[in-house]
Amino acid sequence: MGRQERIARSIVHALVRTNVNGIKKKSRNPLVIILAIFSAFFSLYQLLMRKIRPADFSKLRREYWNVGDEDYADSFRPREGAKDEEALTAIGDMGFSGSTFYTTNDQKYLVKSVPRHSEHSFFRYDLLTPYVQHMARHPQSLLVRICDFLGASGTSIGRILRLAPSHHIVMENIMYGRAEAEKRGDAKWENWDLKPTSYFYPERDIADGALTSETTKDQLADEFHDKIVLSQEQADDLFARLEEDTSLLAEHNAVDYSLFLVRMKLSREEVQEEVQPEACKSDSNLAPPESGPSVPPKPPTWKTGVASADGKYVYRASILDFFWAKHKIQPKFMTLLINLWNLLISKDGPMSITTTPEEYRQRFLRMCRGYVEIKKD
Repeated sequence: MGRQERIARSIVHALVRTNVNGIKKKSRNPLVIILAIFSAFFSLYQLLMRKIRPADFSKLRREYWNVGDEDYADSFRPREGAKDEEALTAIGDMGFSGSTFYTTNDQKYLVKSVPRHSEHSFFRYDLLTPYVQHMARHPQSLLVRICDFLGASGTSIGRILRLAPSHHIVMENIMYGRAEAEKRGDAKWENWDLKPTSYFYPERDIADGALTSETTKDQLADEFHDKIVLSQEQADDLFARLEEDTSLLAEHNAVDYSLFLVRMKLSREEVQEEVQPEACKSDSNLAPPESGPSVPPKPPTWKTGVASADGKYVYRASILDFFWAKHKIQPKFMTLLINLWNLLISKDGPMSITTTPEEYRQRFLRMCRGYVEIKKD
């Protein structure tokens, strides 16, 4: 069994082998207990994971996101006759953070590793309680729905040597439904990971990017060269949610988050029918299925899909990657380095990870507003 499979196995064990309070059933046999402790200590990749604040996440799922505990756990159970680790599929390394991603077999959820101490400690000790409260007050928030938070428990060689990530988050998959759409032969789904590109990016801006590989530069933020055509009511709703969500993030010193945008093209027949926002109901070929993760199917939301006012597309949107906090040691160190660069070498301005939370928020909101075109009645 390889590294990815062992990590997947530890995640599945934490999610489906424990009760709603995150407590795992333990054997009373002393020999079994001793062998388990011995095995856990010498494990390189299969760390003993436990749920962090499981009751809070369970309450969010059940009471606000319309997902029962059993339905949720079913997504992480292996198919009959399969091994536990086969309940998750690794989908590789995405971005600069070193995070690895897994998807469930039903495509409803993603599991993302959070290897940086500055990030998982910020979420656990600074943002988690405000996040839970915010998501309870604003069930239609654009912040990605984090359904569970896992952390390594106990001491092991793998944890000491950092051979495997010590923390993971389970979050909704905003691309849920794409596989079924591709099987039906529907138009290809498009997606963009958007953040302000006017900041200083050393990979792109030093020596015009000549010192950095194209692969590295491709991991920078995307650019959306189009407009999201919305009615005034749709635009007002979107902007209000962005204001609420980014206010929470700025209040807790988060920067460098992004807007993940998904676009699905409507069929010619649907365009001829002058599709309105109600096109997101379940009988539309391109609309997300009613059994989608974590969301009630009606009314249409940015989680399930909102039809553009010109009837051409259905959009989904979510705010991701809000774990970089300016008051943590690593962000402080990066800010110091960039300030020295600007003082001694070149006046390039701040990076998205070194600017102030409120400045980043305002530039992020301007970016989002700039992508919207309001269709007048």
